[in-house]
Amino acid sequence: MAEAPHICPTLTYDDAHAAIAQLTEAFGFTRTAVYEGEDGKVMHAELSYGNGMVMLGSKGTGSEFDKLTEKSGPVGVYVHVDDVDEHHARAVAHGIEIVMPPTDQDYGSRDYIARDAEGNVWSFGTYLPGTTG
Repeated sequence: MAEAPHICPTLTYDDAHAAIAQLTEAFGFTRTAVYEGEDGKVMHAELSYGNGMVMLGSKGTGSEFDKLTEKSGPVGVYVHVDDVDEHHARAVAHGIEIVMPPTDQDYGSRDYIARDAEGNVWSFGTYLPGTTG
């Protein structure tokens, strides 16, 4: 069994159920866990991609995290992918807003940038953090 990630970006959404659908269908995340409150709101969800993971939940739950992030804006998350063009095509096929199409970077990576339905910025690329000097 692979070691669990030590860092997990955590996002909140007005419609966490729609976010889970978008992230799994368009970006290829795997739904690992979803816990709902009695009102049906997502209290906590875990979505994995490779050996990484994001956690998310619904806004308006009243949790301490929800209160602290109530006025925060969109966040940015970077995800390493093996085939940027294939990943990009999948996102486009699901109607994702593409901010920057696949682009070769000076530092050797190939990246694209997308925005999810609630404005969070997702970068996908071949750069693998921690593998260079």
